[in-house]
Amino acid sequence: MRFLLLGGVEVHAGGVPLPSGSAKQLAVLAALLVHANQPLTAETLVDRVWGDAAHDGARRALHTYIARIRRLLAEPDLVPAGRVLRRGSGYLIETDLDQVDLHRYRRLVERAAQPAVADETRAALLREAFALWQGEPLAGVPGDWAARTRAGWQREHHDAVIAWADVELRLGNPGAVIAPLSELADRHPLVEPLAAALIRALHAANRSAEALDRYAVTRQHLAEALGVDPGPALRAVHQAILRGDGRPPSSPATPAQLPLDVRGFTGRASHLAALDAALATAGDEPNTVVVCAVSGMAGVGKTALAVHWAHRARRHFPDGQLYVNLRGFDPTGPPLRPTEALRGFLEAFDVPPHRVPASLESQIGLYRSLVDGRRVLVIVDNAGSAEQVRPLLPGTPTAMVLVTSRNTLPGLVAGEGAQPLVVDVLSPSEARELLTRRLDRERVEADPTAVDEIVAACGRLPLAVAILAARAATQPSAPLRTLADELRAARRGLDAFAGDDPATDVRAVFSWSYRVLPPGAAALFRLAGLHPGPDFTAPAAASLVDVPVEAARELLTRLTGAGLLSEHRPGRYAFHDLVRGYAAEQVEHDDGAARDAAVSRLLGFYLHTAYAADRTLYPHRDPVPLTAPSPRPAPVPAGREAALSWCADEHDVLLNAVRQAAEAGLDDLAWQLAWAMTTYLDLQGHWPDWVRTQELALTSATRAGDRSGAAFSYRNIGLALAQLGRYEQAHAKLDTALRAYRDLRDDAGQAHTHNARARIFGRQGAHRAALAETQHAVRLFDRAAQPVMQARALNNAGWYQALLGEYESALASCLAALDIHHRAADRYGEANTWDSLGYIHYGLGDHSEAVDSYRTAIGLWREVGDRYNEADTLTRLGDALRAGGDPDAARAAWRSALAILEHLGHPDQDAVRTKLSGS
Repeated sequence: MRFLLLGGVEVHAGGVPLPSGSAKQLAVLAALLVHANQPLTAETLVDRVWGDAAHDGARRALHTYIARIRRLLAEPDLVPAGRVLRRGSGYLIETDLDQVDLHRYRRLVERAAQPAVADETRAALLREAFALWQGEPLAGVPGDWAARTRAGWQREHHDAVIAWADVELRLGNPGAVIAPLSELADRHPLVEPLAAALIRALHAANRSAEALDRYAVTRQHLAEALGVDPGPALRAVHQAILRGDGRPPSSPATPAQLPLDVRGFTGRASHLAALDAALATAGDEPNTVVVCAVSGMAGVGKTALAVHWAHRARRHFPDGQLYVNLRGFDPTGPPLRPTEALRGFLEAFDVPPHRVPASLESQIGLYRSLVDGRRVLVIVDNAGSAEQVRPLLPGTPTAMVLVTSRNTLPGLVAGEGAQPLVVDVLSPSEARELLTRRLDRERVEADPTAVDEIVAACGRLPLAVAILAARAATQPSAPLRTLADELRAARRGLDAFAGDDPATDVRAVFSWSYRVLPPGAAALFRLAGLHPGPDFTAPAAASLVDVPVEAARELLTRLTGAGLLSEHRPGRYAFHDLVRGYAAEQVEHDDGAARDAAVSRLLGFYLHTAYAADRTLYPHRDPVPLTAPSPRPAPVPAGREAALSWCADEHDVLLNAVRQAAEAGLDDLAWQLAWAMTTYLDLQGHWPDWVRTQELALTSATRAGDRSGAAFSYRNIGLALAQLGRYEQAHAKLDTALRAYRDLRDDAGQAHTHNARARIFGRQGAHRAALAETQHAVRLFDRAAQPVMQARALNNAGWYQALLGEYESALASCLAALDIHHRAADRYGEANTWDSLGYIHYGLGDHSEAVDSYRTAIGLWREVGDRYNEADTLTRLGDALRAGGDPDAARAAWRSALAILEHLGHPDQDAVRTKLSGS
């Protein structure tokens, strides 16, 4: 007899399905089998089968279904595979887990994830597991619980299929995975990792055209359904194919961050030769890294030179190429801080957010450890000072650093031995060649005098020549003489701005291209000068000009075609600094009310989308009423991964938007936008940014007389400071928040603040003080009628009581919490509380109850998709199993935990390895 859940819910005997009853009976059987050998209360079973539709007769019906399942399993002439037993106020189904396809599937996948397993064996294990997957799991089982569980299993299955695809690619079998991946990707077109795996397989099978088509289709699906662009991993695969790599990377652990090479790059032969010579000297001095400092005026082509040379030389840096724009001269905001740049580098090496240290010194140490011995190229673009650059310098002679700046960076030359390389405007012949490469050679040679006038009018500045060429390309029938005359007229209209600096006089070129734009594109160009930067997407552009997203995409295409805007990453658009300055000048001529309305629409778009993302990441958080009107239907990130991805892509924009709102006196918008960023910033470890945004929010809320908003900011500044280890300052901020909430008679605000204080006391090892704070929170959440938050505070109280050895009190607190979580269908809270109960039973010496509690928690962690907490509980499960006299099961639990932690790159894996080595 075997039990099937990974398809229709069936009981098979000798390969023949037995009649399994009604849909509700199937749901009861499925719930018991999902938690096989673990008791489920009658209340839990009723909730999972009937949900909100539970009625007075549901419990009687449950008993009927249990009786029928017992008879089914006791069918005469069959060897029983399981039996239903009564346990306390509930039931369990006792069976060999290998007889349940779900549990066998998971065991096979977990075995395949063990690091010591050879690829051939790993592939065989995964193929055996996938043979158990028979379509939509829990097919025919109705209700919310089945839907949530089904979705969680499908995510697990996607992860396993992607892991299998990577193994088969390493074994040289791309053809084996293309059909299964195609079927899955067609059914789940918004799951980017599936699309990336399929694209890699198609490319490896020499079907690169199909791979590029699949990327285009996926990008279209994401844009239409979510209003977002592909994430960095999928873009990296796409770029690898475009570069002609033999096989795109199976993971982004080898950074490939170079921007696209410059079309029609010309000249600079001596500069390229100097960089080649610098590369040739790498390793001559065994303890130094080669640093080249490229300097020159704005628009002269420093970045183009650096990127072009990097693409030529990338074969010399097989361990990765890093790129960062330090925005040293960005007119829209402050330069990028070294901590932000380092975080981007660490993320490029797949360092998970929770492993990124808070302090600059620790980040530098981790970065240099990762780069040590690797052949890596680091491009540090648009640096404002040597101080910005120094933390980004590797400590290994195998790396090379290329810095660009408008300054000559004498401190870097003197202190770090950087080799200076000054870039000037193009020579007349180089400028003519650049124009020729962008246009038709016959057209350029037809009127050399006009070409000379155009080149002179551009000041031989590459940026100006490129923009002019884009304009000329849109008028293929116009002689260059006509264009030269038009440009001369434009220059006369800008005599007041003319000067010796070509970067200033280049306004004439910008004006000439801007004036011929259609009205819609011209309006977007001007209004984009109001954007906080550093870049933006089509939905953001749509909010600026108040048009549908597709119309905004057409306008952006027109601006990029004119050379006034660049799509520096797929779907993300940016100005050159000089062009941004010109756009900002032009928008000043617009009506002031129109400018204010555009800024309000733009910031409202970011506020509403960030708020929707936050609600996805933390659905039980107290909502706030948004004062900004809702923009055109804004893309709402669907699902946790999409929400995190959107926040990560817009991270810098959102920081600048908070500052812009605060400086513009849009106080409600400023503190609400900062509010909407808190969950993401905390989850991803961006604690310094959390402090800064909340300080701006505090200023705005105080100025607006919003005492509740100010109290919230004090509380969040305290939490962020605590994450940075600045406990005394954190306590001071929380004390201020608590006084404010008391004055406001805000019970929920007080409760949250007491919980925050408990969190800090717990980190400081002051468990008695932490317990007192959580008990305050319990009472206040009860008074505020917030049961879910009260339950979380109760669980925290139980945890601290257990740490203090007060196990009976801890048990009572956690059972009370569990009851509330269950009634509120808060699966995350349930999982957390079952984990606490396991710890409490372990402390009481009841190892069997501890094991049952931990297993229940693990099932719930899997249901909500929290991999780290699943591993954390698996580790404690192993402790309980070992203490209970089952060392083999303990090792299995620890191995499962280790596989997850290794996948996450979490530092806890070392402690689990120690347990395994000592067992």
